[in-house]
Amino acid sequence: MNLSTTLGGERYVFQDLKEVLAKANEEKSGDRLAGIAAETVQERIAAKTVVSELLVSDIRNNPLLPIESDEVSRIIENDINEKVYGEIRNWSIAELREYILSNEVGDRELKRLSRGLTSEVIAAVTKLMSNLDLVHAANKIEILSTCNITIGQKGTMSSRLQPNHPTDNIDGIITSLKEGLSYGIGDAVIGINPVDDSVESVKRVLNATKEFINDWEIPTQNCVLAHVTTQMKAIEQGAPADMIFQSIAGTEKANRSFGISAELIAEAKDLSLKQGTGTGPQTLYFETGQGSELSAEAHFGVDQVTMEARNYGFARHYDPYIVNTVVGFIGPEYLYNSKQVIRAGLEDHFMGKLHGLPMGVDICYTNHIKADQNDIEDLSILLSAAGVNFIIAAPMGDDVMLNYQSMSYHDIATVLRTTGKTPAPEYLKWLEKMGIYENGMLSKRAGDLTLFNR
Repeated sequence: MNLSTTLGGERYVFQDLKEVLAKANEEKSGDRLAGIAAETVQERIAAKTVVSELLVSDIRNNPLLPIESDEVSRIIENDINEKVYGEIRNWSIAELREYILSNEVGDRELKRLSRGLTSEVIAAVTKLMSNLDLVHAANKIEILSTCNITIGQKGTMSSRLQPNHPTDNIDGIITSLKEGLSYGIGDAVIGINPVDDSVESVKRVLNATKEFINDWEIPTQNCVLAHVTTQMKAIEQGAPADMIFQSIAGTEKANRSFGISAELIAEAKDLSLKQGTGTGPQTLYFETGQGSELSAEAHFGVDQVTMEARNYGFARHYDPYIVNTVVGFIGPEYLYNSKQVIRAGLEDHFMGKLHGLPMGVDICYTNHIKADQNDIEDLSILLSAAGVNFIIAAPMGDDVMLNYQSMSYHDIATVLRTTGKTPAPEYLKWLEKMGIYENGMLSKRAGDLTLFNR
């Protein structure tokens, strides 16, 4: 495995695969904080050159985290289809990129290819792609998933309705829920981040949202984004949860910091299928985001793009209904400005799709990051063009509970109208029945909460 190159008369030598992958990454403040980023643009280009010449087998045969000491590595390794891998093991990463972007290669070919790719290989090819490459390649892949309804169809873009409330007040949650529904939001999931992570509080919110969904015969799913163990206890006590949520990470150590393990996620999946209210077959919801392993001091010197790819390798093992990255949420220590946030959003979405995942994005930023509403609106259009499965929306784009800025209900309605997309087919039929949509677009009654008066 060659880890050196000469550019402009200067020799660049990288110590190992971990170093060259880190330095081939686009500029990220998290990598710089970790002391693993390229020092100059020239060094970054040299690292990209070396990565482009590596073989798929070079990356698989030199694990960044040994399978003996990390269960995420074991899952990624054991899930590889050896027949597909055998066909591509001698491809260079540059050849892999050319194949992915080729006009002759589409959805079927990329889904088959993904079964032979480790997460680290997917991260490597991502580092060689421009933003437009990431949009174009991701848009080729159609990932359908089904809980109570099916989302992900070409020509659609679904949304998570996030009616968070700073005190978990049911009236406040339901009012925000009504507003989101009146703009056609909520086919991916009605998902609430609770302030109170207790079992009783989670049960209360699950019961309230499920009662509303049933009363209005809404074809969607509910979820309360408490810790997985809290949700499991609530379900065991009879709470109506259509799916189980959990934030995940790319190393066993980082997952332990979240209070989870591979075994626990498997137990959650089994419980949701046996006692949850979701029809399935997919009943899990995972959330990720670049930088979480570094913040947990569990990245082992691996760059945050490669770590994020490992999230998706872990996630695909459990066949989830939805996955989303929360891009821009952690802060400027990991993604410093809008340029880095936009790049990370496109990287994460592409890597998730190439793993075969039903990928969504919370397009967001915190107020201490160098980004604003225009930047996340730019990213929303790019992701819509890339075929994102769903986007998250909060009332007025301002999450008063989590204290960050996201897309609003009317923002998503505007993106759908601008890009000629609609919500998922089954949800669209309900919107038309309610008079919220007419002829494939919002009606004059959109935003009118009296639609839900009886």
